[in-house]
Amino acid sequence: MVLNYIWIAFFLTAFIVGIVKLVIFHDMEVFPQIMNATFEYAKTGFEISLGLTGVLTLWMGLMKIGEKGGVVKIFSMLVGPFFHRLFPELEKDHPAIGSIMMNVSANMLGLDNAATPLGLKAMKEMQDTNKNKDTASNAMIMFLVLNTSGLTLIPVTIMVYRFQLGAADPSDIFIPILLATSFSTLAGLISVALYQKINLFDRVILSYLGGFVLLLCSILFLLTGMSREDITAFSSVAANLTLFSIIICFILLAVIRKVNVYETFIEGAKDGFHVAVRIIPYLIAILVAVGVFRASGAMDMFIHLIKISLEMFNINSDFTGALPTAFMKPLSGSGARGMMVDAMNTYGADSFVGRVSSIVQGATDTTFYIIAVYFGSVGIKNTRYAVTCGLIADFAGIAASIFIAYLFFH
Repeated sequence: MVLNYIWIAFFLTAFIVGIVKLVIFHDMEVFPQIMNATFEYAKTGFEISLGLTGVLTLWMGLMKIGEKGGVVKIFSMLVGPFFHRLFPELEKDHPAIGSIMMNVSANMLGLDNAATPLGLKAMKEMQDTNKNKDTASNAMIMFLVLNTSGLTLIPVTIMVYRFQLGAADPSDIFIPILLATSFSTLAGLISVALYQKINLFDRVILSYLGGFVLLLCSILFLLTGMSREDITAFSSVAANLTLFSIIICFILLAVIRKVNVYETFIEGAKDGFHVAVRIIPYLIAILVAVGVFRASGAMDMFIHLIKISLEMFNINSDFTGALPTAFMKPLSGSGARGMMVDAMNTYGADSFVGRVSSIVQGATDTTFYIIAVYFGSVGIKNTRYAVTCGLIADFAGIAASIFIAYLFFH
């Protein structure tokens, strides 16, 4: 519903701005430019979706190998003690615990197709023991915010888009996204813990969070001591080495479990093809809307106003071209994806704005969409503070994305 209003607003705003430019400024080119944008962006959306097919097919096949090899279960075992502390109202043998851990583990690995059914199953299992059926329980809210914070170890889709749009090294945003999404998750988790009065100084929680924060700070400390060229080189080598190591681990785990690796790859690869085809109408819809909004001059006016405001306070405004992605992210995943693609198309995949947009896209998830789907699936009407904590996670992720982009690429 939100995306529906945004989509209409883009077209109406483009029309109004076009009329103003035609009547007041006698700009005879504005409406030809707007109509040309509809054809151009529709073509761009199709070409991008078509180009995604090969790489998405590859990665969906590899992810299926990891899933069958038991990677999700290994993740669940590693984070089990931590999760029991975060969901104190759920008994240790509560059926939702297993689904929650499997869902979060699948999300971290980018296995959206596996994560969503597991998430809906976890919500149903928590609803079964929820005393107020129309009100979100503490456990439900913690689970939702962990999902909306979008912690993902392998941002496959974003790297695929960067490759398709001509990035020299599509994975150079891997470490920046990992850092930004980590800050988003920490902010969301801590905000919910404060609402629910969960003891963050519990020995188990402190060891997990403390170790996580120490790792993040160590990486940032290491990077701040490097030159810009060294940071770029380190990010490229570390990202590609890590990604290929993950692929090898997936294959080895599958071999150990006597999984037919080739057949499993083919099974997952088929899903990749279907995903690439399925996103064509969504990508074209949002890209055409963004295209007419930009062709009318409305997008430039919007960004220019923000840029002027920042420069009044002597704040560097080079990142402002990525703000449409940031504003769209909490509202619509497909909308934010369209904004990211538009930013890379307009400024270049390897431009500073293109990279900031990519990092923002990977830093957090779509808060309102996830809340609507997960709570809607079990009839929850009173979401309590779920939206507030979800937006705190979004803000932290977006702010971290901008800061980290300056550290790595500016």
